[in-house]
Amino acid sequence: MKLLVTGAAGFIGYHTARHLLERGDEVVGLDSINDYYDVTLKEARLKQLAPYERFRFVKLDVVDRRSLEQLFASERFERVVHLAAQAGVRYSLTNPHAYVESNMVGFMNILEACRLSKVQHLVYASSSSVYGANTKMPFSVQQHADHPLSIYAATKRANELMAHTYSSLHALPTTGLRFFTVYGPYGRPDMALFSFTRNILEGKAIDVFNYGHHRRDFTYIDDIVAGVVHATDRIAQPDANWNSDAPDPGTSRAPYRLYNIGNNRPVELMRYIEVIEQALQRKSVKNLLPMQPGDVPDTFADVDALVRDVGYRPDTPVEVGVQRFVEWYVEYYGKK
Repeated sequence: MKLLVTGAAGFIGYHTARHLLERGDEVVGLDSINDYYDVTLKEARLKQLAPYERFRFVKLDVVDRRSLEQLFASERFERVVHLAAQAGVRYSLTNPHAYVESNMVGFMNILEACRLSKVQHLVYASSSSVYGANTKMPFSVQQHADHPLSIYAATKRANELMAHTYSSLHALPTTGLRFFTVYGPYGRPDMALFSFTRNILEGKAIDVFNYGHHRRDFTYIDDIVAGVVHATDRIAQPDANWNSDAPDPGTSRAPYRLYNIGNNRPVELMRYIEVIEQALQRKSVKNLLPMQPGDVPDTFADVDALVRDVGYRPDTPVEVGVQRFVEWYVEYYGKK
């Protein structure tokens, strides 16, 4: 297939593009390469993709509607994997406009470009953050997710609603994927595993929010990518059993689907830190802090819908995933 992967210089986008290329697909990677975090890391990811003959990179911001529509018109993508977004819950507390512009205006441009060029299937990144104030565990796509606790979460939930509108009005098949705490090699420096590893190696204290009482459904990058690719291959279909009197939020009478991609095994933050310490063979100094605004205490993914429809279940234990990340980090930065 010929696919567009937006956010191709990003963490998940890079790994997804590489997986698609390795199975023989043609991939156009799009990214604005903004400076939200270390640009050299983004460039290093692209350098890994450059040798693939069926890869081409386009530097473009999804907010640039005219250029985006020209790209779609000239390339005629069969499917689109939209992973470009302004990420990070905490950053959204102080820079909300960046999220509205990238995550909502940009997503609107992607939807419209897909409609105009008759893309077969749009798969896009959502987030476990949309569950917000929900406390019933595990989080299920059959639950309503209408109480977000951050602008980041609100933009991701808005994406799901916008996608449903296009699926309903224009029969555009869309699949939204709610990612649960992704980690692994070439990860984002603002994520806990990256910053914890860096600080422990440098002998600095690590900030542990909610006094370490968080539980997270940490999901290894290879599991996320496998879920993305499986979902991309399965074009969303209308749910023949959808009942408007008791609407299922995860499906629709339109070609629309939502899935969680999580490890389905939440881990306490203190245990996660222990695993990092074991991989590094060093102890951490912890700076225990209260829970941050916009954060949620626990995440836990119900992946039954993903397993049933897509045929995939994430299964990498944190002990394995963290070890792989640490090995990459030490090699990439030349530290130990």
